[in-house]
Amino acid sequence: MVKQNYKPYIVLSSSTVSFTVCFMIWMMFAVIGVPLKNQLGLTETQFGILTALPVLSGSLIRIPLGIWTDRFGGRIVFFILMMSCVIPIFLLQYATAYWQLLVIGLFVGLAGGSFSVGTPYVARWFTKDRQGLAMGIFGAGNAGAAVNKLIAPTIVAVWGWQMVPNVYAIVMLVTAILFFVFSYSKPEHIVSSTTVTLRQQLAMMKDPAVLRYCQYYSVVFGGYVGLSLWMVHYYVDEYGFTLTTAAFLAACFSLPGGVLRAFGGWLSDKYGAYKITWAVMWVCLVVFFILSYPQTKMLIGTVNPDEPLSMTIGINAFWFTVLLFFAGIAMAIGKASVFKFISDEFSDNIGTVSGVVGLAGGLGGFLLPIMFGALVDITGIRSSSFMLLFGTVAVSLIWMHFSFKSMQIKNLQKSGKLASN
Repeated sequence: MVKQNYKPYIVLSSSTVSFTVCFMIWMMFAVIGVPLKNQLGLTETQFGILTALPVLSGSLIRIPLGIWTDRFGGRIVFFILMMSCVIPIFLLQYATAYWQLLVIGLFVGLAGGSFSVGTPYVARWFTKDRQGLAMGIFGAGNAGAAVNKLIAPTIVAVWGWQMVPNVYAIVMLVTAILFFVFSYSKPEHIVSSTTVTLRQQLAMMKDPAVLRYCQYYSVVFGGYVGLSLWMVHYYVDEYGFTLTTAAFLAACFSLPGGVLRAFGGWLSDKYGAYKITWAVMWVCLVVFFILSYPQTKMLIGTVNPDEPLSMTIGINAFWFTVLLFFAGIAMAIGKASVFKFISDEFSDNIGTVSGVVGLAGGLGGFLLPIMFGALVDITGIRSSSFMLLFGTVAVSLIWMHFSFKSMQIKNLQKSGKLASN
């Protein structure tokens, strides 16, 4: 018999492992999409759609999953979700046409909805002052993106891409069974329908604070997902690496972007969500500005017209990886700080609000790879993807500044420290 004091940590451990597996499978097309692109002769935009479509279904399902978690409990919802993904994952190996991959990919993508189940499930096992760290540890399951990049390329190189769905289906099945065995339910964690109605839960979507956190999360999580899906392909085409090497280097972004989320939760508990999120946005702004500069060759006129000075400006693979590594750290911390906002302000509806915010982040991750591909097709400049990210972060910083400045003024007026006009 497990002592009551240990149950929260067992729930946290089993949920984190399960989420890591779900995220690994959710990001599957980041690796197998590269040989599929060559096999089917896809354009950059088509490749972006292929990798992004599972993100769409995994995002859209987050709101109902968050509501069901509040109403029925995280244990049963998490287990059913994982089991429902096993067959689609297995069937993926038999797809031979582009449309078949897209359809099956939608069902495989449901695994990405696991975040809005695990977040409230885990959070309710801990006191409010420790929820940030707990949700950060659970969110470290984002490192599944890196696990995928370390495992899938080897499987592809030895047995071909069709073996990846075989292996992943077995892994998902075993994980689901183990999760159900090593997890618990607590009746008081379920939001009674007589206390909070479905209409009241959905009404949370109209709250300005929820919309604000959706915007933040679409940057830190949406950007993380988008880059996780795009970077293997980027390394292959921009620097000419093999699939295995490209996936390993891309994991240098995905791994800290997942693992350090727990550190972000601790920072948010200690210093507050606002300060941490603000710092994260500035780090991303600087990094994306540098990465957005394309490989450039210039001829500079000199005093001797027959001897112009040639100059090449660009970022080599080493510095590109270093900068991407720092972006991954910043996004990991930012993902945790946004959910600290949620646990502070919406403790009774964490499931619903996390579902809405997770949807916004997931939609960002869905749209970005498609936009990356379209920009490359239109401009021919591969670093245009980072130009887009720089713009989104700049908008986020401006919005965040004026939103919280307005809130501070209102709070001062209410306290009588500032006269209202």
